[in-house]
Amino acid sequence: MNNILRYISREESTNKLVVAGIILGVLFGMFLPEWALEQKALGKAFVAFLKMLVVPLVFASIYVAISGLGGLEQLRRIGLKTIGLYVLTTALAVLLAVVAMNVFPIGDAVSPEGLSYDRAKEVAPFSLSAMLLSFIPTNIFNSLATGSMMQVIVFAILFGVASLYLEEKHHSVMLDVFTGISEAMLKLARWVILFTPLGVFSLISYVVADQGIETLINLWKYILVVLGVLIFHALVTLPTVMTLFARINPWKYLNKIKEVPLMAFSTASSAATLPVSMRVAVEKGGVKKETASFVLPLGATVSMDGTAAYLTIAVLYIANLAGVDMTLGDQLLLGFTVVALSVGVAALPSASLVMMVVILNQAGLPIEYMALIVVVDRILDMARTALNVTSDMVVAKTVDSLNRQSKD
Repeated sequence: MNNILRYISREESTNKLVVAGIILGVLFGMFLPEWALEQKALGKAFVAFLKMLVVPLVFASIYVAISGLGGLEQLRRIGLKTIGLYVLTTALAVLLAVVAMNVFPIGDAVSPEGLSYDRAKEVAPFSLSAMLLSFIPTNIFNSLATGSMMQVIVFAILFGVASLYLEEKHHSVMLDVFTGISEAMLKLARWVILFTPLGVFSLISYVVADQGIETLINLWKYILVVLGVLIFHALVTLPTVMTLFARINPWKYLNKIKEVPLMAFSTASSAATLPVSMRVAVEKGGVKKETASFVLPLGATVSMDGTAAYLTIAVLYIANLAGVDMTLGDQLLLGFTVVALSVGVAALPSASLVMMVVILNQAGLPIEYMALIVVVDRILDMARTALNVTSDMVVAKTVDSLNRQSKD
């Protein structure tokens, strides 16, 4: 009992230190920007250590999750629910963004003179077939080395399914090996997480010093709409989905896993947050390890509620700035495109900017207008990443609850 109390006390202290790190980081970046810019290596090192764990952890966790299921029926039971819920929550996020932009039609037409975003013109047009082909690893070792997460996940799933057909003696050996790798990565993650308050302080202070508070003031309407949609989705839409499907109190669960969105907010990376998500989901959220090991790594790549909502608002905002009148049908088509493209967004900071270029090209909107909003992208990236991982955690708990209910 004493050990449990000490563990809870330590975790609560860490959460308080993370919040303190965010507040102190903002103040440090505002009042000592020169120093804040100089110490960015500390925050980068923290994120680098987290990313170091991602590829082996994802590969081993997915393999163990699938191989440990014992058969294709169990895989189908978890897989279909997971994909269905991820698509549902992303679609709801996009729909909410469309509604918000029609209720609050921000963005007065302005001239694009002097604006430029030269790299945007180098991006190839979106192709569904090219995107699907990009999921297939032609060289798995290259995919592992470069961190191509979707390719790693596809190979890990196929590798795990193939293992279900091996002789028991071979299957059990491989399962033991990858279980050991997964456990070792989680142990490393616990050590790295001890430095979270310091890493958060460094990252936040650098962002504030680099971007400045003035940029937030100039785009306050745009920022408010984005944050409003993200917060509404996190506090209303996702809890509603959880209540309807999982039949549990969503607020108690969200309170237990609050350190995950805090970590995502500070790192702006779903991939870097993954080790924390997996540990918290199991140890605090009560999600079965095999469920978390399958749902969360997949979600870090394909579940992008925050990113999808942000892209929808940003593109509609740019359309308004450019004086382009998009009908409701155009907006719904845009939403469908965003849902499809959000699967391909890398789980890295500001990767959605590339997707925005693709969508603007598809919609025939001027890419130059991105220069108006790119200055606050990093700050909003932190908020939408927090929503991305919150959605992952909600889906993991919902799938786990559905599986438990089906067994009763």
